[in-house]
Amino acid sequence: MAWSLGVDASSVIALRTMKIAAGGKEGEAEAGRMISEKIDAGMDLQRMALTGALSLSGSGAAVKTLKYFRRKVRANRRRLITGR
Repeated sequence: MAWSLGVDASSVIALRTMKIAAGGKEGEAEAGRMISEKIDAGMDLQRMALTGALSLSGSGAAVKTLKYFRRKVRANRRRLITGR
């Protein structure tokens, strides 16, 4: 699961880098979106950890954290590829 997330994340990084490097309003919007997504993810995971939603075991929390990021990364990859 971690390996798959790494592959997907690498493609999102490449797609985002190209979009930001192209500049303009779309590049600026992508940079802002990237920052806000990271802040939101940190807050979501912290809330989940504090409420026990991630699991009470270390391995359970790791699995749920990977699933959380995998869903977010795949959504970004689809959005960046389709342009929507």
